[in-house]
Amino acid sequence: MSEYLVISSSLRPGSHSQLLGRALAQELSGDVEHVDMRAFPLPMCDGDSAYSDPNVDLLGSKISAARVILVSVPIYNYDANAAVKNLIELTGSSWEDKIVGFACAAGGQSSYMSIMPLANSLMLDFRCVILPRFIYATGADFGEGKIKSAEVKKRLKQLANDARRLRVGE
Repeated sequence: MSEYLVISSSLRPGSHSQLLGRALAQELSGDVEHVDMRAFPLPMCDGDSAYSDPNVDLLGSKISAARVILVSVPIYNYDANAAVKNLIELTGSSWEDKIVGFACAAGGQSSYMSIMPLANSLMLDFRCVILPRFIYATGADFGEGKIKSAEVKKRLKQLANDARRLRVGE
């Protein structure tokens, strides 16, 4: 298992948040694993039998083993996508005491604070330490299947550096 886990939570082909996740994994290099949730289909959390799904156990183990988790997530309707919220519901205590950061891809500027409910939940429910720097990119920051914005690329480097630098409980 890896010290750094990057979770790309978009289930859509051609996703901008997938590009952010891959870029973060490259910035971290070394002891990093990139999980594309499209490769790990999950059942909807039903509070019962969904927890016995093999992908829930596998992803829970990866989350438990990581020191830092960076989540690349699309923003839909002023909130993180349902896939990442479902993952957190299914893997619950695996998130305890982790350092967590976010890279968000959204359609426009208006929902730049939309990651806060998820960050607050992780902080309060699982005592995660949330990296205060996060990426918020819009469609204008991408083109031809790539990250085009120099500012987003700079912030990706900064987020990776923050993830490497922060140590909690050591």
